[in-house]
Amino acid sequence: MSTLVVAVINQKGGAGKTTLAMNLAVGLARRGQTLLLDLDPQASCIQWASQGVAPFPVPVKQIHKRWDGISLRRDYRVYPHLVLDCPPSLDHPAFAQALRACDIALIPVLPSPIDLWASVRLPQEIAEARKTNPRLRAHMVLNQIESKSALSGAMRDALAGFGVPVLACDIRRRSVYRSSALEGVAVYQMGRRGAAAVAEMEALINEIHSS
Repeated sequence: MSTLVVAVINQKGGAGKTTLAMNLAVGLARRGQTLLLDLDPQASCIQWASQGVAPFPVPVKQIHKRWDGISLRRDYRVYPHLVLDCPPSLDHPAFAQALRACDIALIPVLPSPIDLWASVRLPQEIAEARKTNPRLRAHMVLNQIESKSALSGAMRDALAGFGVPVLACDIRRRSVYRSSALEGVAVYQMGRRGAAAVAEMEALINEIHSS
C-alpha cells in the first residue's frame, strides 16, 4: 500500500491553512485511514482537535524527532493518507522538509493583493524541492472566495502567471468553517449546516486525485 502525503503550506499566517488541513484530513479519511501531522509550532491542529464538542474523526499528532519522506512512510505505513499542516514560514525547517517529503502540496491563498505578494517566493521553493522530490505536485487553492467579488476573479488571473496551477475548485467564504473551528470539529460533523462546505472539500479531493 502506497501512502499519499499531502502538505498544506503557506508562508503567510491567516490564509486558512489549518482549516483546510483539518477538513481535508477528514475528507480523505472517508476514503481510507488518515493521520494529520501538526508541524506548526503553534500546534493549532492539536488545539482544534482537543477542544471538540465531539471526538475529532482523525488522529492528530506532532513529530518530535528528525524525519523525512522515507521515515514518514515507514513510521506511518498503516495510513493510506498523511496530511501535513506546515508552519507559516519559508524559513522554518519543517517547511522545506514537507516539500521534499510530500506527493501533493496545497497552497491556500486569500483573494487579496497582500496574499498574492506573499506567495512570490513559493514557485522557487517548489522548484528547489523538485530537485530531490520529482514526484511533487503543487496547487494553489483560492480560499475564502466571494462569488460576486471582482477581486476573486482577478486573483485567478494574477496567479496564472506564477507557474503553480490553481485548482478549479474554490473554497468559498462560509461561516461554517469558522464555526467548526470554534466547536473543535470538521464541517463533515456539522450536519446540514456543513453540507455546502463538505461538497467543496469533496470536489477539491476529487480534483487533486485526478490531477
